Amino acid sequence: MNEAIRNLEPKALWNNFADLNAVPRASKKEERVIEFMKNFGNNLGLETFEDDVRNVIIRKPATPGMENRKGIVLQSHIDMVHQKNNDTDFDFDTQGIEMYVDGDWVRANGTTLGADNGLGVATIMAILESNDIAHPAIDALFTIDEETGMTGAIGLKGGILQGEILLNLDTEEDDEIGVGCAGGVDVTATKNYSPIDVPANSVAYKVTVKGLRGGHSGMEIHLGLGNANKMMNRILTKTSNAMNIASLLGGSLRNAIPRESNSMVVISNENEFLSGFEKIKSEIITEYSHLEKDIIITATKQDSLLETMMDSEAQNLFLKAVNGTHNGVFRMSPAIEDLVETSNNVAKISVTEGKITIECLTRSSVDSSKDNMVNTLKSVFELAGFSVNLTGDYPGWAPNMDSAILKVLDNLYEKLNGEKANVAACHAGLECGILGTNYPEMDMISFGPTIKGAHSPDERANIPSTQKFWKFILEILKEIPVK
Repeated sequence: MNEAIRNLEPKALWNNFADLNAVPRASKKEERVIEFMKNFGNNLGLETFEDDVRNVIIRKPATPGMENRKGIVLQSHIDMVHQKNNDTDFDFDTQGIEMYVDGDWVRANGTTLGADNGLGVATIMAILESNDIAHPAIDALFTIDEETGMTGAIGLKGGILQGEILLNLDTEEDDEIGVGCAGGVDVTATKNYSPIDVPANSVAYKVTVKGLRGGHSGMEIHLGLGNANKMMNRILTKTSNAMNIASLLGGSLRNAIPRESNSMVVISNENEFLSGFEKIKSEIITEYSHLEKDIIITATKQDSLLETMMDSEAQNLFLKAVNGTHNGVFRMSPAIEDLVETSNNVAKISVTEGKITIECLTRSSVDSSKDNMVNTLKSVFELAGFSVNLTGDYPGWAPNMDSAILKVLDNLYEKLNGEKANVAACHAGLECGILGTNYPEMDMISFGPTIKGAHSPDERANIPSTQKFWKFILEILKEIPVK
């Protein structure tokens, strides 16, 4: 299946991508891909090492005639989001990604593709192994754990990198030059409740929301896509007088818009439950008919083996808390047209064995607005008796419109493509802002090929765009300013 990928142009890039995608590389499970990258660098005879948090750095000297140019850092992250469709039989811990060509796109068979940020990693690998690409001195920086905490970027100490310019290859629109991004913080609300016994001879139903598009909780938050956790809460609120929640699990990753949610409920009035369920199901499907074509909402009767459930008072507070939890765009930027400034993703909800956990990811390019969003969430959760914990806070990346490397990319893009690039900040969390904390003088820019549906099984990489991106970066390497 992956042989068709290896025959795509540029072959050096796509072959490295195929090699990389054969290695399982979930965030926080990067041991195998770290060894893969170290072996790659060592086999090329290049200086290769890990830092204290296991980022991999590979150094390559400047090619002849380029020694007087500023040194560069080529940077991408080696972890990927592991998501699969509910009906896909796949083990991310043992299997490589199964890819195929679909017209102008490369896709994966029922899973995320890993183009985010695997295409950036493969590009750097192709440059490192090349013998005929002109470039200045290179620090290739492969960071870990970008997708679930950016701990690689956070842990990178000052003084390790030697380059003066950082090229981050993690932007997902090929006509965009990234000059800024949002920061973020994980907001986790928890609460214990005392389960009560399920009455004898009770009827149970499994309620399922699935088939949603999901996607990147930063880049696609403005699209208004369905959030399975919020939909499930609407269903349970509508039917709450006729049932009690036994368990619930919705969503999987903070940075992915949740596509699925499942709950087990104990029924006290079956007719009332089914009537309310059908009504709210119809309303949700109608509301999202233009965005979510494949949505499936079901209530399936079960042989009840449930032993405990949530009491009505605890259930009422839980449902109201989730109802009040903001999801989606909180504020658009007044300074940059069409840029989401602040948002929240109600990413994961779990109700099991007397404990409720609600996990959110709040993003913002403005710290004060991020604080406002966090305080809004805390207010709702704390009024409902939850404890709130904030973790993984990372800074945004403030645009520098006077950047020297921005001028290089802006001019080259127009020269190569006959049109101006879209110079923009994005609502995703790039590592540039974090890296800039310990390297404040480093000139940074972000760009990349077109990737759609990142963080979901619909992830796909555009082949012509990747070819365009490859030509672009080769020209950029030639035009790096002199020292």
